[in-house]
Amino acid sequence: MIILSEEQKLLQETVREFAREFVAPRAKAYDKTAEFPWDNIHKMMELGLMGIPFPEKYGGAGADKLSYIIAVEELARACGSTSITLAAHISLGSNPIYLFGSEEQKQKYLTALARGEKIGALGITEPEAGSDVHNIKTTARETKDGFILNGTKILITNANIADILVIAAKLISQDSPPQENQSIALFIVERGTRGFSNTKAEDKLGLRASDTGELVFEECFIPRENLLGREFEGFKYLMRILDEGRISIGALSLGLAQGAFDKALSYSKERKQFGQTICTFQAIQNILADMQTEITAARFLVYDAAEKAGKNLPFIKESSMAKLFASEVAMKTTKNAIQILGGYGYTTEYEVERYYRDAKLCEIGEGTSEIQRLIIARQILA
Repeated sequence: MIILSEEQKLLQETVREFAREFVAPRAKAYDKTAEFPWDNIHKMMELGLMGIPFPEKYGGAGADKLSYIIAVEELARACGSTSITLAAHISLGSNPIYLFGSEEQKQKYLTALARGEKIGALGITEPEAGSDVHNIKTTARETKDGFILNGTKILITNANIADILVIAAKLISQDSPPQENQSIALFIVERGTRGFSNTKAEDKLGLRASDTGELVFEECFIPRENLLGREFEGFKYLMRILDEGRISIGALSLGLAQGAFDKALSYSKERKQFGQTICTFQAIQNILADMQTEITAARFLVYDAAEKAGKNLPFIKESSMAKLFASEVAMKTTKNAIQILGGYGYTTEYEVERYYRDAKLCEIGEGTSEIQRLIIARQILA
């Protein structure tokens, strides 16, 4: 059983109030226009949320991983787009620099990211490489002074608004060919670097106010000091990054499920049919009971994975289980919320349809449900 500390409870209450009072009233409009929620991001910067799990010496809040996961969950209860923007910024854009960067790289890049002065992103996915990371085609040709990047990344969260990006590429070394699984390297790329450009943002089913787009590299020179970690160890780094990132997707799933449940529960207490509120009908009570039970179970899995990651305990299996179960609970819960609201649930007025659309990404991002089951099976059979 996970009991939150006083610090974690305070952060939870702070983010919950911010999400309820500031984020939620804007969520419907942002979803409709697909406009990036800069107002929310600027306010989150003021509140110190953009660097929750990073040490204070790098501009962060010095909190633990569970506190960060709680923040992602609470934001998602109000706006999935805002929540995934924070998750991608911290887990994917900033965390690689914290985990594998040199002290100089942390001072130069992580500090600005943790303060929210800069936005981060991670570039892995390509037209021919999603879950199959080994198949990425973007190359980094080594030169005397650095590396030349060439390639395209697609479906990248924060692609068009990120200032600092971590990019995965196949390293073409001046030395002998690398061994299998060791040919990937990670590079820190700053917006404005010559040879780096974006295309237009994607128009999506859900999470419409989050930014998703392409990254294009054409003879893009990256100085040697922007190599992240060691040459040829990028694949190992990516696996660690994705393992932690899955926990944040689990938290996003939790928040979406809880937000939809809250609206369905409230509606069921107000809507009358046959002379009584529909929450008095056993069929509705059964659905609500299952929703609450499954959300609670998902929360235990997600929080447990975050606790283990924060304490440097093995968490690969736990993160995949948390992401798999929470994402599928989110889809089931949001679908049932629409069912409880009936015809109103199908309209945009009551917003549960937005939660349903947003939840689908959770079964895809950071590795599909099918990939999660493969990872879990390998862990338990090892």
